Amino acid sequence: MRKILLQIGVICFLLAAATNIGYAQMFSDVKDDSKLNEELTVLNNLGGVVLSPNDNFRADDPITRYEVAEFIVRTLQIDLEMSTIPTYLDIPADDSRMPVIAAITELGMMTGFEGKFNPDAKLSRAQAVKILVPAFQLSGSEAIPYTDITKNHSAVPAIQALIANKIVYPAKNQKFNPSEMMTRGDFVSYLARIIEPSLRPTEPEQPVFQSCVKETAKKRYVVDVAVTNLWNKPNQARAVDYPSTKNPVEMQKWISSLSLSQKKWLVGRTDTQALYGDEVSLLETKGKWQRVAAKDQYVPYLKAGYPGWVPQSHVVATNKNYDDCGIAIITADKTNLLEKDAKTKFLQISYATILPVIDETSKYYYVETPGDGVKLLKKSAAKSYASYSDVPKPTANTIINEAKRYLGLPYLWAGTSSWGYDCSGILYAVFRTHGIMIPRDSFYQATGGKAVAKKNLKPGDLVFFAYNGGKGKVYHVGLYIGDGKMLHAPHYASKVKIESMNNGVYKKNYSGARRYL
Repeated sequence: MRKILLQIGVICFLLAAATNIGYAQMFSDVKDDSKLNEELTVLNNLGGVVLSPNDNFRADDPITRYEVAEFIVRTLQIDLEMSTIPTYLDIPADDSRMPVIAAITELGMMTGFEGKFNPDAKLSRAQAVKILVPAFQLSGSEAIPYTDITKNHSAVPAIQALIANKIVYPAKNQKFNPSEMMTRGDFVSYLARIIEPSLRPTEPEQPVFQSCVKETAKKRYVVDVAVTNLWNKPNQARAVDYPSTKNPVEMQKWISSLSLSQKKWLVGRTDTQALYGDEVSLLETKGKWQRVAAKDQYVPYLKAGYPGWVPQSHVVATNKNYDDCGIAIITADKTNLLEKDAKTKFLQISYATILPVIDETSKYYYVETPGDGVKLLKKSAAKSYASYSDVPKPTANTIINEAKRYLGLPYLWAGTSSWGYDCSGILYAVFRTHGIMIPRDSFYQATGGKAVAKKNLKPGDLVFFAYNGGKGKVYHVGLYIGDGKMLHAPHYASKVKIESMNNGVYKKNYSGARRYL
């Protein structure tokens, strides 16, 4: 009788699913205009998902057995008081999860193994669809184009039913990746499509990848905005700085709004910037600000990297490890990451941004983002390598020509992005893009590489200037381009330019040169 009622209930749900739905943001990490938000809204209307705009949905996290059970039971609106409590060795009868587990067990959709339910165990994609398809009594037989599903694979009937009912629409030669973990996002997408036919794809979808990204026990912290300022104290940002402290940041709007006096005010208050995807160490938290250290920006006094305060919303915590992934380094001035439809803009990012690559087509790299899953990156805007150590050593002409691209760009104190550079920031970015991580600040750049006498200068060398006639602390750096000239970003009221290093204050304060090539 229960199963008959269930069948009727499923049919009713399919007929009654809302068609005119307002899509408010369901979760803080799911954009309100995204397909996933639409799918979550459908499930929310049935009680399968509870709206929680202040929490993260974690769409890319592997789904657990209990989460699968809860999504199914609550979507079907099963009465949790009606089920007989089963006996599982790992779930006490008074466990808060037991009503859902009891319901899914009594319905026969999920059972335990060797007396245990294993609620926190993660499910592979094959395991998950083998539960989902019979739970909603999907049927149908359709040819399977997935190249990694053999005729005798145990998930064949479930996958055939998904294809026959247009829950999935695989592209030619696509892989299903049956052994990969099913993500929370993919599972609720399939579930929502079962419930609401209008959500089903009408054309081949982007592939599900055999990702090089690994889940680890170690928590890492990654910059989750296009570029973030590292302040030397928390809560220093002014009202005019708001576009640079929100998420997403609006760097061009911020920089364009600053007067010269407002730019000058930044001197000594911001110390550096970190780009999208840069790994940082978490040092301290005060209210809505976090003190972090940029891992790839060397300072001699802190092993973790260059320290500074950033808004808490600019950093995301992750357990993902990218060591087995290739990388894409942005070589365009700026470029847009795209959603999987290759049309919708996700985020504009800067030159010298580095992201993990998990797959590619003839036109795009599929890159892993810090907190929003896989996005598309045009190949014309980046170069890809197996690892950072595989980036070929650049020539002096390459470095000089790259730096010349930014002639005329207004100076920005502490800048390391193509929205604005300071004197050492532009050199840090150009060298970083070509496989050489030089120190971030001029006075540390002046201690690395190989010392070069002025008479032996070659194009591509870094030239330094110091107080007290060149004998004091280094305060400025330029890129030597030959004929006694350097490319540099002089000060807050100037732009990136080329000028002689043998006149005026530069001649007086010349302190030495270093070669990194």
